[in-house]
Amino acid sequence: MGMPEFYGDADEDESIHTIHRALELGVTHLDTADMYGAGHNEQLVGRAIADRRDEVVLATKFGNRREGDRRWIDNSPEWVREACDGSLRRLGTDHIDLYYMHRRDPQVPIAESVGAMAELVAAGKVRHLGLSEVSAGTLREACDVHPIAALQSEWSLFTRGLEEEIAPTARELGVGIVPYSPIGRGMLAGALTSPDDLDEDDFRRRAPRFAGENFDRNLALVARVREMASDLRCTPVQLALAWLLAQGHDVAPIPGTKRVKYVEENLGALEVELSEEDLRALDELFPPGVTAGERYAESGMRSVET
Repeated sequence: MGMPEFYGDADEDESIHTIHRALELGVTHLDTADMYGAGHNEQLVGRAIADRRDEVVLATKFGNRREGDRRWIDNSPEWVREACDGSLRRLGTDHIDLYYMHRRDPQVPIAESVGAMAELVAAGKVRHLGLSEVSAGTLREACDVHPIAALQSEWSLFTRGLEEEIAPTARELGVGIVPYSPIGRGMLAGALTSPDDLDEDDFRRRAPRFAGENFDRNLALVARVREMASDLRCTPVQLALAWLLAQGHDVAPIPGTKRVKYVEENLGALEVELSEEDLRALDELFPPGVTAGERYAESGMRSVET
């Protein structure tokens, strides 16, 4: 997501180099979406894996439409089919391994949207279906129409709301969980000291968690992560990812980055072994609801867990 926009300046050469380095290190799952850079990120990923397609489980998403400055959610069956063809063209492939509904429009019955997605599986254009940021009830309804392989939702030490109902429902239904923003949009990395550290066009400037007193309160939580990471001889990023990996074998976090050094750091989380005592300590430090501020502005919050 951050390669073409959202998190400061883009560097296409560095982005492709980062993807290649990830593949060299054994990463096999790449996640993109048609709205990242208004399709540009799909094109970039397609170029990066053009001669290595068989090495990758390729995931992309539809549903967040963009035309100029206008953005809206479209889950209509007609758009499902059109969006998929567009993604296939931009990615330069004949199939998508995992195709997500990026956000849900409650005005469109989930059975209609997933039914259209199932047609893509039957046509060989898509291998597996996924949903993103849906409620437990919506996930259950979708699974009645077609098997859902993965649920992509925000989950981190900072964001634990799905643990109450959504994650247990996914597990009951055999749906894998793919946490996005697993290091709290960079906050858990410990590098940010002020909202002024963010570029002017960085979307986090509009996120309540990164504003004013909320930022300061959350930064105090990060200080405790830094202390614990130091004790464990790992980085705060690696600690945050190791905590997610410890939540179960059905959890596959997708930390985003656009630089090689951060891919290498992220993968170091695989070497971090957390004891039961470590996990209890993190639960005490980060109980659900401890984070100050919502993760999105009001308009964004209306489109999650629907």
